Amino acid sequence: MSSAVTPQTLELQNYIGGSWQRSSASEYSSVTNPATAEVLARTPLSTAADVDAAVQAAAAAFPAWRRTPPGERIQYLFKLKNLLEEHLDELAKIITVENGKTFPEAKAELRRGIENVEVACGIPMMMQGFNLEDVTPGVDETMIRQPLGVVAAITPFNFPAMIPFWFLPYAIACGNTFVLKTSERVPLTMIRAYELLEKTGLPKGVANLVNGGRAVVDALCDHPQVRAISFVGSTPVAKHVYMRAAASGKRMQCQGGAKNHVIVLPDADMDLAKQIISDSAFGCAGQRCLAVSVAVTIGEAQKSFRDAIADAAAAIRIGSGLDASVQMGPVISKESKKRIESLVATGVQEGARPLVDGRNAKVAGHEEGNFLKPTVLDGLSATSSLAHTEIFGPVLSLIHANSMDEAFEFLRRSPYGNQASLFTGSGAAARRFRYEAPAGNIGINIGVAAPMAYFPFSGWKDSFFGILHGQGRDAVEFYTESKVVIERWSRQETRKF
Repeated sequence: MSSAVTPQTLELQNYIGGSWQRSSASEYSSVTNPATAEVLARTPLSTAADVDAAVQAAAAAFPAWRRTPPGERIQYLFKLKNLLEEHLDELAKIITVENGKTFPEAKAELRRGIENVEVACGIPMMMQGFNLEDVTPGVDETMIRQPLGVVAAITPFNFPAMIPFWFLPYAIACGNTFVLKTSERVPLTMIRAYELLEKTGLPKGVANLVNGGRAVVDALCDHPQVRAISFVGSTPVAKHVYMRAAASGKRMQCQGGAKNHVIVLPDADMDLAKQIISDSAFGCAGQRCLAVSVAVTIGEAQKSFRDAIADAAAAIRIGSGLDASVQMGPVISKESKKRIESLVATGVQEGARPLVDGRNAKVAGHEEGNFLKPTVLDGLSATSSLAHTEIFGPVLSLIHANSMDEAFEFLRRSPYGNQASLFTGSGAAARRFRYEAPAGNIGINIGVAAPMAYFPFSGWKDSFFGILHGQGRDAVEFYTESKVVIERWSRQETRKF
């Protein structure tokens, strides 16, 4: 039993100032296994007072942590990396149980999280500034980077481990102190990760965790001692966080929703395209911000790809993510299942034909689970409301275009710009796509264009609000302030000691 869980009630606790503490909340939310509907725990909907306690603990820890040399700060991350590796299977199982994704998907998610811890261990080099002697005779100029202070991250349900690790390692490696608010739907993974972080000996107050819902989000946005907010979630909430945090004078990076498109040209390797696009559209039950949700076929690809992807979707086995034979788990909640099925019905009403219809799915032994099967909608109109609506489920819509120009015009109309992909054997077509596609993450014969931790996780239009993204050098710039020092020293001979 986790030290953050009270055995009698399974009530989760917050981690503040180096200790697990009961929230002052009067309301709790159930943490439910999406495959079985089993209640796993109750997470507190913490209050502004809980947030203030975490921020004050972080603020108290900041002066000493800021003065800790970067080479010493990253030693805790090296220890954390080893602990995450040692507990990889344990953490992956927690992800599967509370989120629903398959065990291999959960392990892959953790790998990407660990990758960010590894990259943040390079802070002594990544955080360096630059200098120039004699900018004018006898005057030298230097740019240095310094930490902000207390920073916070608000993370979603779909990647309980990976997305918090987009932020936490860089923030503390740069010398900031940190407050995390995870999704109340999936708090267990990061509670266990914080227990491992505690084992590194990280000084008290450097990393804190507050469970909760909107009240915690708003309190973090409003708190005068929080200098920066990192957010990942839906576009409406991203806009809310961006505007509210801006009103308090904070810097923000807010990742929003997506409607990701893939263009399939007739010269594409259809076997490759079928498999990779199927994995992208239906992996993690379609609940990832880089999932392909619309395939735009051009010319002869309309029939060849349509038939191939329908066969691939129909063959996917659904069930509990802990079953090694299962390829796709449930969606996060009954409400999500109902919403996705309603959106599929809207697409059918607007003229799309369900080649594969995943509604009303049942899994023997898990009748209470939130299961959908993969769905493929053919012939969706480019003017359909569904064409630009984020479904966030295992649904792939097919739209036909007569040319690349027509396909690009459709992509440009999308309010989102998270990812766009192209499947082709033509280098010229690939270069044009890379040059013109209106999205921040581009894939060429790639279904999930997820940047490695050395690169920023980009996003355009309504998929991102801010300037500096998560991961890599963008993270270092986001979590530091630049200071320019201009120095002149007297030319008189200094006193000899």
